Amino acid sequence: MRRVRSADGTELAVYEAGDVPADKPVLVCVHGYPDNARLWDPVVSRLQEHFRVVTYDVRGAGASDHPRGRSAYRLARLEEDFTAVLDAVAPDRAVHLLAHDWGSIQAWHFVTSERLRGRIASFVSISGPSLDHAGYFFRARRPKRELLRQLRHSWYIFYFHLPRVPEHGWRNGWAHRVFDRLERSAGGSAASDDARSIGDFVNGLELYRANVIPRLLRPRPRRTDVPVLAVSPDGDAFVTTPLQTDVARWASRLSVQVVRGGHWLPRNDPGLVARLTLEHTRRVAGWTV
Repeated sequence: MRRVRSADGTELAVYEAGDVPADKPVLVCVHGYPDNARLWDPVVSRLQEHFRVVTYDVRGAGASDHPRGRSAYRLARLEEDFTAVLDAVAPDRAVHLLAHDWGSIQAWHFVTSERLRGRIASFVSISGPSLDHAGYFFRARRPKRELLRQLRHSWYIFYFHLPRVPEHGWRNGWAHRVFDRLERSAGGSAASDDARSIGDFVNGLELYRANVIPRLLRPRPRRTDVPVLAVSPDGDAFVTTPLQTDVARWASRLSVQVVRGGHWLPRNDPGLVARLTLEHTRRVAGWTV
């Protein structure tokens, strides 16, 4: 592990897998909520012979700093963190990007950023839409049942905005049981309690509170020409397939893959995640890894 300092002084814990040649393509994996970089361990073990794989604990999670204040968790700060990681691990080349859940939400922000143009070669997104694209999704003319279905899936977002109640639920254990039950209902398995700390659960709530409502109310037309593979598990308890995949107007080089599984695909089917990532990078990069 090494420490990388972001623009606001926040230090991030960054991990690189294996002793691989410097000329290997770089794959950066960004975890979601309420996980830390350990989410990727089973995927990394399958990909490290093909890539120099980099993971990092997002601010507020794992061994990274846990800044106080809601503004510290805005997407602009997360973009600064990602840029600092790129400057440290791949200052002179474009990287491939793999992300899940809130990792994907912020990664959509990265691939649509003018400041990061040319620094991302490809993107595999799992179970995480752009908040700006979601804002337009809810404004578009589409079947009412489709919108209602996504709103039912999104109940937890409203819950996370309540003051103090979500923190109480995580600290007392009953929230863990609710979310684990939802994952098992789609054939997945609960995360090991020793893989995450209470800080991962509590600090990450600010990701929702700092970003969701402002972006949904005032979405921006964020576009990218980075080749994107949107992977949608058909049993995802939190994000419906249309919200994840109906983004062709924003991503000109979009591929879509609907797969069997629940929300935590990297944990429950790491072999599938590794295979899809390898196939996507081979296809868009034009080389064999």
